[in-house]
Amino acid sequence: MAKLKLRGKDLIAIGYPQGKVISIAIDIMLRHYKRDRKDKVVQRLKTVLKTPEKYIGDGIMGKIAEELMQPVKVEAQKLNTQRAPFTIFGENEIQEEAKHQLYTALKLPVAKAGALMPDGHSGYGLPIGGVLATENAVIPYGVGVDIGCRMCLSIYDINVSYLEGHKDKYIQMLQDHSKFGGYEVHKNIPMHEIFEHKGFSEIPTVKKLKDKAFKQLGSSGGGNHFVEFGSVEITDPDNEFDIPPGKYLGILSHSGSRGLGANIAKHYTKLAMKQNPLPKEAKHLAWLDLNTHDGQEYWIAMNLAGDYASACHDDIHRRLSKALGSRPLTVIENHHNFAWKEEVEGKEMIVHRKGATPAGKNVLGIIPGSMTAPGFIVRGKGNEASLNSASHGAGRQLSRRKAKTILTGSEVKKMLQDHGVTVLGGGLDEAPMAYKDIHKVMANQTELVEVVGMFTPKIVRMDKN
Repeated sequence: MAKLKLRGKDLIAIGYPQGKVISIAIDIMLRHYKRDRKDKVVQRLKTVLKTPEKYIGDGIMGKIAEELMQPVKVEAQKLNTQRAPFTIFGENEIQEEAKHQLYTALKLPVAKAGALMPDGHSGYGLPIGGVLATENAVIPYGVGVDIGCRMCLSIYDINVSYLEGHKDKYIQMLQDHSKFGGYEVHKNIPMHEIFEHKGFSEIPTVKKLKDKAFKQLGSSGGGNHFVEFGSVEITDPDNEFDIPPGKYLGILSHSGSRGLGANIAKHYTKLAMKQNPLPKEAKHLAWLDLNTHDGQEYWIAMNLAGDYASACHDDIHRRLSKALGSRPLTVIENHHNFAWKEEVEGKEMIVHRKGATPAGKNVLGIIPGSMTAPGFIVRGKGNEASLNSASHGAGRQLSRRKAKTILTGSEVKKMLQDHGVTVLGGGLDEAPMAYKDIHKVMANQTELVEVVGMFTPKIVRMDKN
């Protein structure tokens, strides 16, 4: 069947007003109905024109309906001259570039408050470790490309000495039951309730990603993502999970929403940059108004990506628990690349945490160190100056490129041997020396979190490099 040929004059002939709605309608019809007969497509467009209110929120026709009823204004945005209120934690340990990225974000017309965590370093848009509260606006690059990137820790009543005494067995478990990067996937993938999410059926952009998301379920990305066995030491006798102080075996994973999240971020960032173009230094901070079709659609897609990231961790830990032949005593997990609707100074705001851990009052989280440094189980103190946030890790002190340039394999090998750590995969860009001192980072956020326990890595698996 011939490809659909649809022109502006066809829409004007059936009553469409001249303007942006015509190009929007043609683009949508060509993307979703390019093999349909022209008369059928024109009839669909007539129906939307007649009763646009019935199509608000529709995955395909919603944007046309919105443009007919309340056209989205596209205008160049200017930065404010004054910054929104902010606090920087551990300022002396943070590079100037990261601070200036936060300063730029604080000048956005929608910005109301901000903070920078002590692991902060530069990124795209918001710095890593950046927290930004906005009013009725969501910034795709304020969330990040890896939407819903998160930590998950399972704690088992298994003697930690087994990690050394039966090391080969645990190495084999990680090789058999964890998958990394763009090509490794599991052969047997169980159905998961995440694939019943309405986003997979109602949002065209997301619908196209469902097959890929299914194939990647239970896998981890490249870069700093990992699955590792280690020793968990519970130090707080009043912990929420009723585990006596002592040492336990733990599985810690760090990964996000894989190709699903990356493609959602790419698509909606383009839309945001078209709808709210900003000066060059702030272009990656373009936002979507949550009162618009695209803003609402991104919000649903973002939450789906977050739930999918959680489902991936569920699958990773389920597989390894089965291999261990043991059920966890407890599981602790948290997002650190996400946006939440939270109250800030008595008003609902959109709080973006790009590489920052939620640390509301009594909220549990995990702050990892590096291959050779401990991570921490923490309890939030609910500090309003940090927008109820804490660091998401140690933070980089060397860029990936610099780490590969100045570090050597022999240096890394010796450090791993000195700490008794076995690493499968990884590269110089993820060497322990590429990261800040986690103990300094923790010392700079004692007013944000209290320590409940520690995780010390022993066998680490990452993507091959």
